Formats: sequence, C-alpha cells, structure tokens
Amino acid sequence: MPAPELIRASIVHVTANPWRDDRALVVHDDGALLVERGRIVACGPFDLVRTQAPTALLTDWRGRYLLPGFIDTHVHFPQLRIIGQSRQPLLDWLEHVALPEEARMADPACAVDTARRFVRALAAHGTTTASVFGAHFPQAVAALFEAGGAAGLRIASGLVVSDRGLGAALHMRPEAAYDHSVDLIDRFHGRGLLRYAVTPRFAVSTSEAMLEMCQALLDAFPDVRVQTHINEHGAEIEAVARLFPWAPDYLSVYEKYGLVGHHTILAHNVHARPAEIERVAASQAAIAHCPSSNAALGSGIFPLARHLAAGVRVALGTDVGAGLGFSLMREALQARLVQNLAAAPAVLEAAHLLYLATLAGAEAMGLESETGNFAPGKSADFVLLQAPPDSVLSSALERASDAAAVVSALFALAGPGTIREVRVANRVVFSLDR
Repeated sequence: MPAPELIRASIVHVTANPWRDDRALVVHDDGALLVERGRIVACGPFDLVRTQAPTALLTDWRGRYLLPGFIDTHVHFPQLRIIGQSRQPLLDWLEHVALPEEARMADPACAVDTARRFVRALAAHGTTTASVFGAHFPQAVAALFEAGGAAGLRIASGLVVSDRGLGAALHMRPEAAYDHSVDLIDRFHGRGLLRYAVTPRFAVSTSEAMLEMCQALLDAFPDVRVQTHINEHGAEIEAVARLFPWAPDYLSVYEKYGLVGHHTILAHNVHARPAEIERVAASQAAIAHCPSSNAALGSGIFPLARHLAAGVRVALGTDVGAGLGFSLMREALQARLVQNLAAAPAVLEAAHLLYLATLAGAEAMGLESETGNFAPGKSADFVLLQAPPDSVLSSALERASDAAAVVSALFALAGPGTIREVRVANRVVFSLDR
C-alpha cells in the first residue's frame, strides 16, 4: 500500500459558495495537503498537518500554488480544430463552421485522434473533470470515453442526438439513438470515473419523438445525467417557438419530457425569461455559463445577477469551438470582464472566480462530495501552478497583500506554461516536466 504523501505548497481553495459565505476563500501560504490512497486526509497549515503524519512522504513544493482541479461543465469535443473561427451568429456558425467539422467524426481515425488531443488539452489546462458534449456518432463517443478513461480524467459525456435541422449526416432515428445510447451506457457508465449524459443537441434539432427517446433513457437509467443547450441566441429561440408552438417558452420543451432536474446542465441561458429562471432554480438544474463563446458569437451578456438572486446554480463552460480555448482560469476572468458591461452586473471577486472554476462545477455535476475543493475525504484532484522566474506573474504575487490578491493575480496572469502538474485522485494526468 502506498505511503501517505504530505504535499507542501501554498494551498488555495474555497470551502463554500462565496456568494453565501464571505469566508469561503482559504489560502495557506505555507500549507500542506495530506493524501492517502488518492484521498485527502487533511488540509491546512504545514506545521499543523505534519503532526498528523510525521512519517509521510514529503513532496516539497514551496513557492508553488496548489489549487483544486478545474471543472468544465460545457465543452464540445469534436470542435477542437475550429477554435478561433467564431465570426458569425450562432445558427450561421453552426451551419458553416461547427457542423461540417462535427461530421468529420464519422471517420473513426479522425475521432480517435481528436479524442486523444482533446483529453490531453483538458489535462494540460488543469481541467480534471468535464461535462463533455460528445459526437453524433457512437464510435466517436466511445473513442472519447476510452481516451478519458486512459488519461484518468473524470468525464461525463454521451451520444449527441438530433433528427432534424442539421443535415442528414448528423441525423439519427430515435430508435437507433436509443439502442446506441444503451450500448454506450452499458460499456462506459460507471466505469472508473466515467459517467453517461443524455445529450439532445438542442430543441431546434430534436423532434418530440427524439425528446421522448431521451425521456425513455432517463426512465431506464435514472442515475445518468442530462446536458443540452437553451436560450443561447435570439434566432434559436424564435426557431424553437416555431417548432413547438404549444410551448410557452424554451424551458417548457425540456420540462415536458422530464429532462430538467438536479441531474441537468443547461448551457448558456443568456436570454431566459424571468419565469424560466425561477423554474430552473426550483428544479435544481444548473447553468453552464460560457462567457467567451457568448461574446464571440454575439449571443449576448449572461444575466448572472438574476440567476444568483433566484438561487440558480451556475458554473463555467469553455464551450471550446466558439470559445477561446480550454482554460477555465481565462473563462472565469472573462466572466468577470463581461459582467462589468452588464446592465445589472454581478460582482465577481477573487473568491467567486475560484468557486466558478472549481466547486461550482462539482455542484453542477453532482460531484460536490467527491471533488471541487480540499475537504477531507474528497479525491485529491489538484493543479500545481508555478510563476516563471522574473515573470509578470511572479512580480504580481510578490506584491499581493492578501489571499484575494493572490487569486486575482493567478487568474489574470497564469498561462499554460504556469501549470506544472495535474493530478486526479493523486495520479499524475499531466506534467510539464515529462
């Protein structure tokens, strides 16, 4: 049995939702994480934690910063190669950029290569857990699960199902979608850190028969998750109103088929009506806020303050294809910048940035008892950051006068080269030195 490991570093995490607890941000300048069999035994000041295991193997990372693994609640794996090409409104971008690229996942070799690169990119940016939009092809989804499992990441994903509006190459009959989904659930759901998520692309591309199929999957497998898009762009909302004339709003389409609940992540919700926000809160569903994508596609400014006031759970998504890349730190910073332009801005201090990138994502994915911070008993999922010598980041950290200033400097200035090592359950999933 491996000996306990005592990791000495500057420890940074949040213990709770900082919008509800102004003491949630915790920084131990000379801190320690005691880990045994992949689990956190203790976290706190080094001198105190050391007394609990004086013979533990010491890993001395003084001068470096240890943060919980980042959690991405909305990211499209087939869109890896089109990052930076979002110059059009949502529906036009889908037609001319995203969907042609996603059709390439029908090629097994392309899917395997994309999955490998995608998983590597997640880990290299400190993402240890992700709710991933899969592909429209079952073999491509299997490739993603295989790559994620081999890398040791926590991945929730599923077959993306559509039967209209996207082009024949991406369509599937509901009966076939059900059979393929069941096969993927049998093969991957609950295998190690992998979980299945029922994934209707969005209401525009799913008929009522396909939504009924999604509901049937939930009835048959009640412990799987749900992920989809909602209220991202005005033209999308108008299309939903035409396709579902009986529905009073976008959310009601998903509600009719039992797809909105504590197991659900809804991406975007930029243009939600007040009644929809209230119902999302009551359902305990979560919203994946993707500020970079919303800005790049001109979708609008997410009303974060209204969601928080209603009690909606909000976390972050990079979205990837329409976003700026895989960095949750950059996404959190983008959320802060965009909120400065909102008509009713939400205040985003340092603790909020860290919360959105870590514990909020764990809560959205139903993993708050497993990951998201350094509470004893949780998995040892973490990111090791080091400021390069004589860098702007090192200068900012030297000047930082309190915990909030340290976190703000890290989120503003840390880049991919700053991430030295990433672990899940204390297993190395990325190392810059290897």
